[in-house]
Amino acid sequence: MSGGKSDAPAVRRRPAYLCAATATVLWLGAILATMPLVTLWKADALAGPRALPAASVGLMRFHDALRGGILVWLPLWLALQAAVVLAQHPRVPKGLRLALLVGATILPGLAAAFRDHFDRAVMLADQRLRDRPMDADAHFQVGAAAGLRASYVATVEGRVKDSVGAGRRAYAEQQRVLALDPSRSDAGLIVGLYRYGVSTLSLPMRLLARIAGFDGGRERGLGLVERAAAYASETQTNARFALVLLYNREGRHADALRVIRELQARYPRNRLLWLEAAGTALRAGRPADALAAVDAGLARLSSDPRPRAFGEEARWQSQREAARAALRTSGAAQ
Repeated sequence: MSGGKSDAPAVRRRPAYLCAATATVLWLGAILATMPLVTLWKADALAGPRALPAASVGLMRFHDALRGGILVWLPLWLALQAAVVLAQHPRVPKGLRLALLVGATILPGLAAAFRDHFDRAVMLADQRLRDRPMDADAHFQVGAAAGLRASYVATVEGRVKDSVGAGRRAYAEQQRVLALDPSRSDAGLIVGLYRYGVSTLSLPMRLLARIAGFDGGRERGLGLVERAAAYASETQTNARFALVLLYNREGRHADALRVIRELQARYPRNRLLWLEAAGTALRAGRPADALAAVDAGLARLSSDPRPRAFGEEARWQSQREAARAALRTSGAAQ
């Protein structure tokens, strides 16, 4: 201490509005990172080792078809994102955290390919937007790419501050889509998730998020996601899975189960949908339905030659025991 001034180095403080924007981006990233755990690529086929060559071909063709390319590499990116996020979660067993970290670090070639083709896709989307500034779909493609960049940078690369600009652009572009063409309900997925995410923040943080360019509104946000889930588009399945998460968060378990049944009808080979149905039924206080869902899922598991997810069988058994315990408790209370 000299001259009344501290010798300690000055601490750089992040602007408050940036903290709110960061929280919003991370909220959306958490939604996206959770999706692959529930959907296992949202498809009938579980992604085994044979999925990687096909994905590589898709990545190489990404610059030829922006929209088709997104659908090819999105599941792999989400898997990498989920691995990094979960590997840092204290409630995940140490062994699984290590496996997730290894899985996230042994794919540098895939990450590089992702960045290369993603940059190419962004360039094409921006070019199309310059050529057609009033084209709703051009704004949609730019917004979709910006949203993915925001979540990827914030969660996989860990550069939260650098993700805010992309998140802000994603939100603005999709809002522009809705202004140009209100019938494009698929644009409401990103807008709705951001609005809902902002609504979960504290009042001061919501005000700061507004300064950063993000609007709130729980009901309006949820409504936008609901309309996106009902709208036939390439993002409809994403919207439906997001809706399951939001309905569960809202305590609307019956609605969540309804959406899960729709997904089961569309993806009957995705056995993890039955696991999610069991968890949702338990949260709804319906242990008999939960046990039935577990039994149906285990029947699919036993006859399914495709690869198991890490620790999947233990998860099934844990859910079965939880359902049985809940049944015993409900029986004793009657």
